[in-house]
Amino acid sequence: MFEAAEVGRKVSKSEYKAQVPHLRSELLDAQQALRTARFPVIVLFAGVDTAGKGETVNLLNEWMDPRWIVTRGYTDPSSEELERPRLWRYWRDLPPHGRIALFLSAWYSSPVRDRAADRSSSAEFDALLAQIAAFERALTDDGVVILKFWMHLSKTAQKKRLKAFERDPHQRWRVTRQQWKHWRMFDTFVATADRAIRRTSTDHAPWHIIEGADERYRALAVGTVLRDAVRAGLARTQLHPSVQRRRASHSVRGSDAARTIDRIDREINVLDNLDLDQRLGDARFDAVVAEQQSRLNLLQRRARQHGISTIVVIEGWDAAGKGGAIRRVTGALDARDYQVIPIAAPTDEERSHHYLWRFFRHLPRRGRITIYDRSWYGRVLVERVEGFTSEESWRRAYKEINDFEYELVRDGIVLSKFWLQISPEEQLRRFQEREREPWKQHKITAEDYRNRQKTHQYEAAAAEMIARNSTEFAPFTLVEAEDKHYARVKVLETVCEQLERAL
Repeated sequence: MFEAAEVGRKVSKSEYKAQVPHLRSELLDAQQALRTARFPVIVLFAGVDTAGKGETVNLLNEWMDPRWIVTRGYTDPSSEELERPRLWRYWRDLPPHGRIALFLSAWYSSPVRDRAADRSSSAEFDALLAQIAAFERALTDDGVVILKFWMHLSKTAQKKRLKAFERDPHQRWRVTRQQWKHWRMFDTFVATADRAIRRTSTDHAPWHIIEGADERYRALAVGTVLRDAVRAGLARTQLHPSVQRRRASHSVRGSDAARTIDRIDREINVLDNLDLDQRLGDARFDAVVAEQQSRLNLLQRRARQHGISTIVVIEGWDAAGKGGAIRRVTGALDARDYQVIPIAAPTDEERSHHYLWRFFRHLPRRGRITIYDRSWYGRVLVERVEGFTSEESWRRAYKEINDFEYELVRDGIVLSKFWLQISPEEQLRRFQEREREPWKQHKITAEDYRNRQKTHQYEAAAAEMIARNSTEFAPFTLVEAEDKHYARVKVLETVCEQLERAL
C-alpha cells in the first residue's frame, strides 16, 4: 500500500509559491462557509515519525483562521482518562458544528503501537479496529466529515531525516531515542499500519496516504484534500431540505409506520405482559429498603476499592416514580461517590454535537456511580415520537446505542437499565395528585397531559426500544411500578445484584 508514497514526489519553490495563495484563499472561503453549517470536520494525522504531521497541522493553522480550528495532540492518557473508556477523551474533544478539528496521534495511535510492539494480540487489535470503525460510522452518519491522513516516509528517507536533524544544532531537539527505536521497528510498524488502514478506510471515512519527504508537496496535497472535503460536505447540506421532504413520506405519521406500530403491539410489546398488581406493604417496605440500602453501601465501598464503575439508567412513563427510585439508591451512597444527571431538552452546545456526546461527558470515574434520569434512549423515544429527528436517524440509533453500551461494559462498567411501567389510569391519578399537593405542583405541566395524547406512539416506541436494546451484555430490567414501594425495592435489589456479580 505504501509504495506509492515512496516515489519521491516534489514540488518546486516557484510552483509552490504560485499555488499557495489561491489554495489558501479557497480554504479560508470554505472555512467561513462551514461556520454556519450543521456539521464539523475532523482531520486525523497519523504516520511515521518525522513525516511532517506536526508541521502540517501548524501550517493549516497558519493558512486558515485558527479561531475556528480545534487542535489536539494526544500523548499517553492521563490518570483521569485511564479511569474511563478508551474513546472517552476523543468524544470529549469532538468539535461542534461549524468547526475544523485537527487531531494528532488520536484513536489509531495506541492500537497500532501496541500491536507493532506485540503488547496486544491480533484478535485484540482487530476488535479495537472494529470499535473504531463503529465510532467513525456513528459520527459520519450524523453528518461529521472525517479525513484521515497517513504521513509516510520510506525507511531510508526516515533515517536520512533523523540524521540530518541530529547534525543541525537548531533541529537536534526533534530527535529522541524513542524515534530511533521506532525506526528499528519500521517494517513491523508499517505492516501493522497497513492492516489498520485497509480495515478502516471507508467511503465515509477514507484514509489518504501522503508522501512526506517534500514539505511543499505534502502541504499542497493535504490542503487540497481538505478543501475538497469541506466543499463536498457543504454541497451535501444544500440537498438536505429535499432529502427531508422525501423522508417525510416515510415518517412515523404515515400508514407504513402505523402498520409497524400495530405489528410491534402484537409481536414485541413485552410491557403488556407485566403484572402491575404486585404490591409491598408499608411495614415490609421500610424493612427491605433499609436492608438493601445497607447492602448497596457495602457493595459500593468494595466497588470503589476495586475501581468498578456503575451507570444506572432510569427510563419510564411520566410520573412512573423515577425520582423516588433514584432517591432510594442515592440514599445508600456517600455523596462523593455519585452524580445524578437529569436529562432534559439539549442545550445549544449539545445540539451542535453528536447526540451521544453529552452522555459521554458524564461517564463516571473508576469506582464511582452515575445515574441518568432519562438518557440516550430519548433518541428512540421522545425524538422519534415528536419528530425531532428523522426516521433514518432514530432507526440508526438502535445499533449506535448498542455499540456505545458494549464499549461501556467492555471497559468493566456495571450498566443497570430500568424501564418503569405504570398503567394510563395510574398515571392520570398521579397527575391529579400532583395538581392537588402544593409541594408536587412543580412536577406537572401541560406538556405531561399533551404527551398522554400520544400514549400509543410512546408505548410502541418503548416496546421496540426494549426489544432492540435489551442485550445479553446490557439487559433492560422491566419494573412493575404501579406500586411505588414495590418499584423502589426492585430497582435497589437489581442494582445490588448486578454490582455483586461484577465484584
